[in-house]
Amino acid sequence: MPLILEVHPSFSAKTVPEFIAYAKANLGRTSVASAGIGTPGHMASELFQSLTGLDLLDVPYRGGAPALTDLLAGHVHVIFDNLPTSLEYIRAGKLRPLAVSTATRSDTLPDLPTVSEFVPGYEVSSWFGIGAPRNTPTQVVDKLNAEINAGLATPKLKAQLTRLLTPPLQKKRGREPLRPHATKGAIITGE
Repeated sequence: MPLILEVHPSFSAKTVPEFIAYAKANLGRTSVASAGIGTPGHMASELFQSLTGLDLLDVPYRGGAPALTDLLAGHVHVIFDNLPTSLEYIRAGKLRPLAVSTATRSDTLPDLPTVSEFVPGYEVSSWFGIGAPRNTPTQVVDKLNAEINAGLATPKLKAQLTRLLTPPLQKKRGREPLRPHATKGAIITGE
């Protein structure tokens, strides 16, 4: 799932190159909000800074809601936020998206460029999953997997999730613990 590089509508930058130029002219004074240290948005920001040579002022919050609230109020300059969280604010004109973090454009916002169109090698994806405690009986995991996949197959839920999330959900069952990892410079995290 893509993260969205977005700003308050009053912010001067309307594109990724304009944002980079602004941030270079204001090194250490351009603030980037995140849901906290180590979250997908924070990691997306760190990769962006690494590849662009920027020095953004990191403002970690205790969760995504207060970070987004301060962006909506214009108290911080930019955020990398999950698409579903920001989508309605974008549609209402309360946030201005600059780009998506994934390697390809989002089906949900097809006119929005990718960060990598301006910053070669940049790619960040996030995902959501459902987990169960270790040692959950196999029959319970199988039942949960079957019921969740049945729900995901209903036309109404499928349409709603497709409207909010891209790429489409994977119906995967596994017993591996979640471990964030990096691959070929792309940060992949689970939350």
